[in-house]
Amino acid sequence: MSRLAPLAAALTLGLALPAQAETGFDPSKMSAEEREAFRQEIRDYLLENPQVIFEAVAVFENQQAQDKADQDVSLVQANAEAIFDDGYSWVGGNPEGDVTMVEFMDYRCGYCRKAFDEVNELLETDGNIRFVVKEFPILGEASVLSSRFAVATRQVAGDDAYHAVHDALMTFTGQPDEAALTRIAESLGLDPAPILAAMDSDAVIGELEETRALAQRLQINGTPTFVIGETMLRGYAPLDAMRGLVEEARAE
Repeated sequence: MSRLAPLAAALTLGLALPAQAETGFDPSKMSAEEREAFRQEIRDYLLENPQVIFEAVAVFENQQAQDKADQDVSLVQANAEAIFDDGYSWVGGNPEGDVTMVEFMDYRCGYCRKAFDEVNELLETDGNIRFVVKEFPILGEASVLSSRFAVATRQVAGDDAYHAVHDALMTFTGQPDEAALTRIAESLGLDPAPILAAMDSDAVIGELEETRALAQRLQINGTPTFVIGETMLRGYAPLDAMRGLVEEARAE
């Protein structure tokens, strides 16, 4: 292997070059012929050692992932009060739990529905997680109607009624028109009239707009998105992965 091959490998991997004084190598002083020879050395080295490319990509992707995770921590810290204690989002699980998990969810989201049973199992088996639900309807008018109905239920009938409606909507497969929402309310022993009347109120719409503005600040554009401690989990994750994040948050 020529003397330029290790240097080519270092450049390919994105490693910093030693100082010119140590190497005597100054790329800016290369002639056109030397530059072409140098490029050929890099090409030959990569053809002989193609695994270097994959190593470089892996390093780059790991750096990107870490940078994104660090950015998410900063976003969570800057918006902590709005995320964890906004004064209106429903709080379940153990309200005095030592770890808070927040979910931005949409009732029409297939992955939110997939996570629904696993989140409930996590809350039940752990017993020490404070769980906050953020209504974040992003999948069309049916999503918006469902969230307005849920928020109106909490504002009109209280937290227990909201919990029951939330669970019902997570498994509801029809269209959330007035007749369907009336049936859901009545099946849960609720008076549908005041809830339906509140769905278009400034209080309900304002709450959803505040959550949407928070999601924009957090750069959330999909559901489900979880915040566990200072970690943001963008998308569905299986139960064991969520348990791991809870334990990490607990250990911090």
